[in-house]
Amino acid sequence: MDLGGAYYNPKPQVEALEVLRRKLPDPTAPAPPPADRPKPGRARQLGTDQVQELIAGYKSGETVYQLGSRFGIERRTVSEILHRHEVPMRRRGLSPEQIDDVIHLYNLGWSLARVGQHLGVDPTTVLAKLRQRGIPTRDADHQRLSLPEL
Repeated sequence: MDLGGAYYNPKPQVEALEVLRRKLPDPTAPAPPPADRPKPGRARQLGTDQVQELIAGYKSGETVYQLGSRFGIERRTVSEILHRHEVPMRRRGLSPEQIDDVIHLYNLGWSLARVGQHLGVDPTTVLAKLRQRGIPTRDADHQRLSLPEL
């Protein structure tokens, strides 16, 4: 018959608790100052003139990425503004000819980012098109170390 079980000799548990207690800060010491974290910024609001300039830029051929960079807003915000003002969106994605260009430039050693920048699309779009066509992709280290940028 076991009368105490695991608690019959509590010395190891007491010692473990003492080790943990010593790791705690001194309760009489002043509390450390709160971490200095940047406060989230307010979303950038475009004025009426800027919205009209954004719309004009899009209609003249600028991409949502270019406009986002130019106005300091996300490309999704650019799209939302254009939709809100009922601006017809251009065809999304790449044409079959552009996808052929993607493959050609990528095979020349261009990075996904460079090909995307050249064609005005996100690098993930370039990657998706390469995968759709079954083109094997290089890993990032291979691109960075082995292939020269043109």
